[in-house]
Amino acid sequence: MRASRLVSILLMLQTRGRVTAQELADVFEVSIRTVYRDMDALSAAGVPLYGEPGHDGGYRLLGGFRTRLNGLTEGEAESLFLTGLPGAAADLGLGAIVTATQLKLMSALPAELRERAGRIAERFHLDTPSWYGEVDRTPHLTAVADAVWVERVVRMRYFRWAEPHEVTRVVEPLGLVLKAGHWYLVARSDERIRTYRISRILDLHVLAERFERPHRFALADYWQTYLESFDSRRHQDTATVRLSPDALKNLPTLMDRAVVQAVHDTVTAADSDGWTQVTVPIESARLDSSSPCAASRRPVPRRSDFSSAQGRPRKAPP
Repeated sequence: MRASRLVSILLMLQTRGRVTAQELADVFEVSIRTVYRDMDALSAAGVPLYGEPGHDGGYRLLGGFRTRLNGLTEGEAESLFLTGLPGAAADLGLGAIVTATQLKLMSALPAELRERAGRIAERFHLDTPSWYGEVDRTPHLTAVADAVWVERVVRMRYFRWAEPHEVTRVVEPLGLVLKAGHWYLVARSDERIRTYRISRILDLHVLAERFERPHRFALADYWQTYLESFDSRRHQDTATVRLSPDALKNLPTLMDRAVVQAVHDTVTAADSDGWTQVTVPIESARLDSSSPCAASRRPVPRRSDFSSAQGRPRKAPP
Protein backbone atom coordinates (compact mmCIF):
# COMPACT_ATOMS: atom_id res chain seq x y z
CA MET A 1 0.00 0.00 0.00
CA ARG A 2 2.81 2.43 0.87
CA ALA A 3 4.71 1.69 -2.34
CA SER A 4 1.58 2.48 -4.36
CA ARG A 5 1.11 5.71 -2.42
CA LEU A 6 4.73 6.77 -3.04
CA VAL A 7 4.29 6.28 -6.78
CA SER A 8 1.04 8.26 -6.68
CA ILE A 9 2.72 11.10 -4.76
CA LEU A 10 5.49 11.19 -7.34
CA LEU A 11 2.98 11.35 -10.18
CA MET A 12 1.01 14.09 -8.44
CA LEU A 13 4.16 16.19 -8.07
CA GLN A 14 4.96 15.57 -11.70
CA THR A 15 1.46 16.59 -12.79
CA ARG A 16 0.78 19.59 -10.55
CA GLY A 17 4.27 21.00 -10.11
CA ARG A 18 3.78 21.96 -6.44
CA VAL A 19 1.79 20.15 -3.76
CA THR A 20 1.49 20.89 -0.04
CA ALA A 21 1.75 18.28 2.68
CA GLN A 22 -1.86 18.99 3.68
CA GLU A 23 -3.08 18.38 0.12
CA LEU A 24 -1.27 15.06 0.02
CA ALA A 25 -2.67 14.07 3.39
CA ASP A 26 -6.21 14.88 2.25
CA VAL A 27 -5.92 13.03 -1.07
CA PHE A 28 -4.43 9.83 0.38
CA GLU A 29 -6.31 9.99 3.70
CA VAL A 30 -3.19 9.82 5.87
CA SER A 31 -1.69 12.09 8.50
CA ILE A 32 0.72 14.90 7.69
CA ARG A 33 3.35 13.02 9.70
CA THR A 34 2.92 10.08 7.30
CA VAL A 35 3.36 12.46 4.36
CA TYR A 36 6.64 13.70 5.83
CA ARG A 37 7.87 10.12 6.15
CA ASP A 38 6.84 9.41 2.56
CA MET A 39 8.75 12.45 1.29
CA ASP A 40 11.83 11.34 3.22
CA ALA A 41 11.53 7.90 1.61
CA LEU A 42 11.33 9.42 -1.87
CA SER A 43 14.37 11.59 -1.19
CA ALA A 44 16.30 8.58 0.09
CA ALA A 45 15.42 6.76 -3.14
CA GLY A 46 17.06 9.51 -5.18
CA VAL A 47 14.03 11.55 -6.18
CA PRO A 48 15.14 15.23 -6.36
CA LEU A 49 12.60 16.88 -4.05
CA TYR A 50 12.62 20.45 -2.80
CA GLY A 51 10.47 21.64 0.09
CA GLU A 52 9.45 25.31 0.28
CA PRO A 53 8.24 26.60 3.66
CA GLY A 54 5.53 29.16 4.22
CA HIS A 55 1.95 29.76 3.12
CA ASP A 56 2.80 29.47 -0.58
CA GLY A 57 5.23 26.62 -0.04
CA GLY A 58 5.04 22.93 -0.73
CA TYR A 59 6.99 20.17 -2.42
CA ARG A 60 8.42 20.35 -5.93
CA LEU A 61 10.48 18.15 -8.22
CA LEU A 62 13.80 19.68 -9.25
CA GLY A 63 15.48 19.80 -12.63
CA GLY A 64 12.52 18.75 -14.75
CA PHE A 65 12.58 15.27 -13.21
CA ARG A 66 10.01 12.94 -14.74
CA THR A 67 9.13 9.32 -14.16
CA ARG A 68 7.58 6.91 -16.63
CA LEU A 69 5.88 4.93 -13.88
CA ASN A 70 2.45 5.62 -15.31
CA GLY A 71 1.37 2.16 -16.44
CA LEU A 72 -2.02 1.22 -15.04
CA THR A 73 -2.35 -1.73 -12.70
CA GLU A 74 -5.14 -4.23 -13.29
CA GLY A 75 -7.30 -2.68 -10.58
CA GLU A 76 -6.72 0.83 -11.90
CA ALA A 77 -7.63 -0.20 -15.43
CA GLU A 78 -10.84 -1.75 -14.11
CA SER A 79 -11.74 1.48 -12.32
CA LEU A 80 -11.39 3.73 -15.38
CA PHE A 81 -15.16 4.03 -15.84
CA LEU A 82 -15.42 5.61 -12.35
CA THR A 83 -12.86 8.38 -12.84
CA GLY A 84 -15.63 10.95 -13.33
CA LEU A 85 -17.66 9.69 -10.35
CA PRO A 86 -15.58 10.14 -7.19
CA GLY A 87 -18.61 9.67 -4.94
CA ALA A 88 -19.55 6.37 -6.56
CA ALA A 89 -15.93 5.22 -6.44
CA ALA A 90 -15.77 5.95 -2.71
CA ASP A 91 -19.04 4.07 -2.14
CA LEU A 92 -17.52 1.02 -3.81
CA GLY A 93 -14.28 1.27 -1.82
CA LEU A 94 -12.32 2.31 -4.91
CA GLY A 95 -11.61 5.95 -4.05
CA ALA A 96 -7.84 5.56 -3.66
CA ILE A 97 -7.56 3.41 -6.79
CA VAL A 98 -9.47 5.94 -8.89
CA THR A 99 -7.26 8.76 -7.59
CA ALA A 100 -4.15 6.82 -8.60
CA THR A 101 -5.68 6.10 -12.00
CA GLN A 102 -6.39 9.77 -12.64
CA LEU A 103 -2.85 10.73 -11.64
CA LYS A 104 -1.30 8.19 -13.99
CA LEU A 105 -3.49 9.23 -16.87
CA MET A 106 -2.73 12.91 -16.30
CA SER A 107 1.01 12.34 -15.98
CA ALA A 108 1.06 10.42 -19.27
CA LEU A 109 -0.48 13.32 -21.19
CA PRO A 110 1.59 15.95 -22.99
CA ALA A 111 1.70 19.27 -21.13
CA GLU A 112 -0.84 20.95 -23.43
CA LEU A 113 -3.40 18.15 -23.13
CA ARG A 114 -2.80 17.88 -19.38
CA GLU A 115 -3.63 21.56 -18.99
CA ARG A 116 -6.77 21.15 -21.07
CA ALA A 117 -7.91 18.14 -19.03
CA GLY A 118 -7.36 20.16 -15.87
CA ARG A 119 -9.50 23.01 -17.20
CA ILE A 120 -12.34 20.60 -17.95
CA ALA A 121 -12.19 19.17 -14.42
CA GLU A 122 -12.33 22.71 -13.02
CA ARG A 123 -15.37 23.67 -15.09
CA PHE A 124 -17.59 20.56 -15.12
CA HIS A 125 -18.75 18.53 -12.14
CA LEU A 126 -21.10 15.54 -12.17
CA ASP A 127 -23.30 15.30 -9.05
CA THR A 128 -25.48 12.18 -9.19
CA PRO A 129 -27.68 12.35 -6.02
CA SER A 130 -31.11 13.97 -6.29
CA TRP A 131 -31.86 17.24 -4.51
CA TYR A 132 -34.18 16.25 -1.69
CA GLY A 133 -33.66 12.53 -1.20
CA GLU A 134 -31.96 11.23 1.90
CA VAL A 135 -28.56 9.63 1.49
CA ASP A 136 -28.87 5.84 1.58
CA ARG A 137 -26.90 3.87 4.14
CA THR A 138 -25.22 1.08 2.19
CA PRO A 139 -22.95 -0.88 4.56
CA HIS A 140 -23.11 -3.97 2.33
CA LEU A 141 -22.33 -2.23 -0.97
CA THR A 142 -18.63 -3.12 -1.08
CA ALA A 143 -19.32 -6.79 -0.34
CA VAL A 144 -22.01 -6.89 -3.02
CA ALA A 145 -19.66 -5.26 -5.53
CA ASP A 146 -17.00 -7.87 -4.78
CA ALA A 147 -19.54 -10.67 -5.28
CA VAL A 148 -20.62 -9.15 -8.59
CA TRP A 149 -17.03 -9.01 -9.75
CA VAL A 150 -16.00 -12.55 -8.79
CA GLU A 151 -19.42 -14.07 -9.66
CA ARG A 152 -20.19 -15.53 -6.25
CA VAL A 153 -23.68 -16.38 -4.97
CA VAL A 154 -25.03 -14.19 -2.17
CA ARG A 155 -27.47 -14.97 0.64
CA MET A 156 -29.14 -11.88 2.03
CA ARG A 157 -31.86 -10.80 4.40
CA TYR A 158 -33.89 -8.14 2.63
CA PHE A 159 -36.61 -5.64 3.60
CA ARG A 160 -39.52 -5.11 1.22
CA TRP A 161 -42.81 -3.22 1.43
CA ALA A 162 -45.01 -6.27 0.85
CA GLU A 163 -45.64 -8.72 3.67
CA PRO A 164 -43.72 -10.48 5.01
CA HIS A 165 -41.46 -7.44 5.15
CA GLU A 166 -38.26 -9.34 5.91
CA VAL A 167 -37.32 -12.15 3.54
CA THR A 168 -34.22 -14.22 2.87
CA ARG A 169 -33.03 -14.48 -0.70
CA VAL A 170 -30.23 -16.45 -2.35
CA VAL A 171 -29.27 -14.57 -5.51
CA GLU A 172 -26.68 -14.46 -8.26
CA PRO A 173 -25.47 -10.83 -8.40
CA LEU A 174 -25.17 -9.68 -12.01
CA GLY A 175 -24.52 -5.96 -11.70
CA LEU A 176 -24.88 -2.70 -9.79
CA VAL A 177 -26.73 0.42 -10.92
CA LEU A 178 -26.45 3.93 -9.48
CA LYS A 179 -29.73 5.78 -10.08
CA ALA A 180 -30.33 9.29 -8.68
CA GLY A 181 -27.90 8.67 -5.83
CA HIS A 182 -29.35 5.24 -4.94
CA TRP A 183 -27.56 1.94 -5.51
CA TYR A 184 -29.46 -1.07 -6.89
CA LEU A 185 -28.44 -4.70 -7.26
CA VAL A 186 -29.56 -6.56 -10.37
CA ALA A 187 -29.53 -10.27 -9.57
CA ARG A 188 -30.92 -13.59 -10.74
CA SER A 189 -33.12 -15.53 -8.34
CA ASP A 190 -35.22 -18.60 -9.20
CA GLU A 191 -34.34 -18.15 -12.90
CA ARG A 192 -35.74 -14.61 -12.88
CA ILE A 193 -33.77 -11.38 -12.94
CA ARG A 194 -34.86 -8.97 -10.23
CA THR A 195 -33.86 -5.61 -8.80
CA TYR A 196 -33.00 -4.96 -5.14
CA ARG A 197 -32.23 -1.67 -3.44
CA ILE A 198 -28.88 -1.95 -1.67
CA SER A 199 -29.96 0.15 1.32
CA ARG A 200 -32.69 -2.42 2.11
CA ILE A 201 -30.24 -5.29 2.52
CA LEU A 202 -30.31 -6.03 6.25
CA ASP A 203 -27.69 -8.77 6.31
CA LEU A 204 -25.50 -10.38 3.69
CA HIS A 205 -23.18 -13.36 3.25
CA VAL A 206 -21.09 -14.06 0.17
CA LEU A 207 -21.11 -17.82 -0.38
CA ALA A 208 -18.37 -20.00 -1.83
CA GLU A 209 -20.66 -21.12 -4.65
CA ARG A 210 -19.94 -19.54 -8.02
CA PHE A 211 -22.37 -18.97 -10.89
CA GLU A 212 -22.27 -18.38 -14.62
CA ARG A 213 -23.69 -15.14 -15.98
CA PRO A 214 -26.68 -15.44 -18.32
CA HIS A 215 -25.67 -15.58 -21.95
CA ARG A 216 -25.90 -12.18 -23.67
CA PHE A 217 -27.13 -10.42 -20.52
CA ALA A 218 -26.64 -6.65 -20.93
CA LEU A 219 -27.01 -4.64 -17.73
CA ALA A 220 -27.84 -1.33 -19.43
CA ASP A 221 -30.53 -2.94 -21.61
CA TYR A 222 -32.10 -4.70 -18.63
CA TRP A 223 -32.17 -1.47 -16.63
CA GLN A 224 -33.87 0.48 -19.40
CA THR A 225 -36.53 -2.20 -19.72
CA TYR A 226 -36.96 -2.27 -15.94
CA LEU A 227 -37.52 1.49 -15.78
CA GLU A 228 -40.13 1.34 -18.52
CA SER A 229 -41.97 -1.51 -16.81
CA PHE A 230 -41.83 0.32 -13.48
CA ASP A 231 -43.64 3.29 -14.98
CA SER A 232 -46.38 1.03 -16.32
CA ARG A 233 -46.73 -0.87 -13.03
CA ARG A 234 -47.32 2.21 -10.90
CA HIS A 235 -50.05 3.61 -13.17
CA GLN A 236 -52.87 1.32 -12.05
CA ASP A 237 -55.89 3.55 -12.81
CA THR A 238 -56.90 6.20 -15.31
CA ALA A 239 -59.10 9.28 -15.34
CA THR A 240 -60.74 11.05 -18.25
CA VAL A 241 -60.19 14.81 -18.03
CA ARG A 242 -60.47 17.93 -20.16
CA LEU A 243 -57.32 19.99 -20.55
CA SER A 244 -56.92 23.59 -21.54
CA PRO A 245 -54.39 24.44 -24.26
CA ASP A 246 -51.95 25.69 -21.60
CA ALA A 247 -52.27 22.51 -19.53
CA LEU A 248 -51.64 20.31 -22.57
CA LYS A 249 -48.63 22.40 -23.55
CA ASN A 250 -47.11 22.29 -20.05
CA LEU A 251 -47.57 18.56 -19.44
CA PRO A 252 -43.85 17.73 -19.89
CA THR A 253 -42.97 20.07 -17.01
CA LEU A 254 -45.66 18.65 -14.71
CA MET A 255 -45.60 14.91 -15.29
CA ASP A 256 -43.39 11.94 -16.03
CA ARG A 257 -42.50 11.07 -19.61
CA ALA A 258 -44.63 7.90 -19.56
CA VAL A 259 -47.69 9.87 -18.43
CA VAL A 260 -47.16 12.54 -21.08
CA GLN A 261 -46.91 9.90 -23.79
CA ALA A 262 -50.10 8.19 -22.58
CA VAL A 263 -51.96 11.50 -22.60
CA HIS A 264 -50.85 12.40 -26.11
CA ASP A 265 -51.90 8.95 -27.33
CA THR A 266 -55.51 9.63 -26.23
CA VAL A 267 -55.94 13.34 -26.96
CA THR A 268 -59.09 14.27 -28.89
CA ALA A 269 -59.79 17.17 -31.20
CA ALA A 270 -60.10 20.52 -29.44
CA ASP A 271 -63.55 21.98 -28.81
CA SER A 272 -64.60 25.56 -29.57
CA ASP A 273 -62.72 26.82 -26.49
CA GLY A 274 -59.55 24.94 -27.39
CA TRP A 275 -59.95 22.32 -24.64
CA THR A 276 -59.22 18.65 -25.37
CA GLN A 277 -60.27 15.42 -23.69
CA VAL A 278 -57.57 12.95 -22.64
CA THR A 279 -57.14 9.81 -20.56
CA VAL A 280 -54.55 10.31 -17.83
CA PRO A 281 -52.81 7.55 -15.84
CA ILE A 282 -53.87 8.13 -12.25
CA GLU A 283 -50.33 8.65 -10.98
CA SER A 284 -50.67 12.18 -12.39
CA ALA A 285 -52.68 13.35 -9.39
CA ARG A 286 -50.86 16.68 -9.43
CA LEU A 287 -52.96 17.67 -12.41
CA ASP A 288 -55.74 18.67 -10.02
CA SER A 289 -53.52 21.43 -8.60
CA SER A 290 -53.97 23.28 -11.91
CA SER A 291 -57.77 23.18 -11.68
CA PRO A 292 -58.36 26.23 -13.94
CA CYS A 293 -56.67 24.22 -16.70
CA ALA A 294 -58.21 20.79 -16.09
CA ALA A 295 -61.64 19.35 -15.37
CA SER A 296 -62.52 15.76 -14.51
CA ARG A 297 -64.96 14.06 -16.88
CA ARG A 298 -65.06 10.55 -15.44
CA PRO A 299 -65.02 9.67 -11.72
CA VAL A 300 -62.20 7.40 -10.64
CA PRO A 301 -62.03 4.95 -7.73
CA ARG A 302 -61.66 6.61 -4.36
CA ARG A 303 -58.21 5.16 -3.79
CA SER A 304 -56.99 7.09 -6.79
CA ASP A 305 -59.23 10.15 -6.60
CA PHE A 306 -57.48 13.35 -7.65
CA SER A 307 -58.46 15.31 -4.57
CA SER A 308 -57.48 12.60 -2.10
CA ALA A 309 -54.22 11.98 -3.92
CA GLN A 310 -53.24 15.64 -4.05
CA GLY A 311 -50.17 16.21 -1.94
CA ARG A 312 -49.57 12.49 -1.46
CA PRO A 313 -46.04 11.46 -2.47
CA ARG A 314 -45.71 9.29 -5.52
CA LYS A 315 -44.88 5.65 -5.08
CA ALA A 316 -41.17 5.37 -4.45
CA PRO A 317 -38.93 3.18 -6.57
CA PRO A 318 -38.20 -0.25 -5.10
